[in-house]
Amino acid sequence: MKPLLVLRPEPGAGRTAERAQAMGLEAIVAPLFTVRPLAWTPPGPAAFDALMLTSAQALRHGGDLSAFRALPVYAVGAATGDAARAVGFTQVHAGESDAAALLDRAVADGRGAILHLTGREHRAVIHPATTVTRIAVYAADVVDTLPDVAADALARDAVALLHSPRAARTLAALSGWRGRIAALSPAVAEAAGPGWHSVAVAAAPTDDALLAAAARLCEEGA
Repeated sequence: MKPLLVLRPEPGAGRTAERAQAMGLEAIVAPLFTVRPLAWTPPGPAAFDALMLTSAQALRHGGDLSAFRALPVYAVGAATGDAARAVGFTQVHAGESDAAALLDRAVADGRGAILHLTGREHRAVIHPATTVTRIAVYAADVVDTLPDVAADALARDAVALLHSPRAARTLAALSGWRGRIAALSPAVAEAAGPGWHSVAVAAAPTDDALLAAAARLCEEGA
């Protein structure tokens, strides 16, 4: 059984590793990014009728968001939705697809002015029926070199778990390795580029689906 290399930032990396271990997989955590808060000035909440969150990191690093708690929250993923509830948001709509689908849902609910708290690197989704004000509240800085623990795992023919296009590009650039990867979506797999030994794409953009795809690669040739 091949080990599984988890490259996403903490605290998500730890949660993914726990799920993998519960499946009987050997999980090795080596984040490729360090997340830190950015300075920002919160706008007045009265100008918006919804808050969009595409990562729970915005809640962890965005500072005091209590002024926005009256707004309905549209969150990508159950984990982001749960994080919003944990800090006091009560109207939370969580979707398991992507930011574009989430924005479509908000528009369908009649939201015309949306505040999107996001990371410094992000994909700016738009919709003609609403106005999105996008503010970066955190940054995910790429490591300078591949962590030793990651290099050791790849030398053991690990399966690399890729949660984002940026992680895919970073692994390809830092490692020169072209073994087995499991990608959260077709876009993530495309960002990794060509030449990999094996590529598995999650059936849905969720951590559980990604781990299921990765498990099959971990069993290859075992």
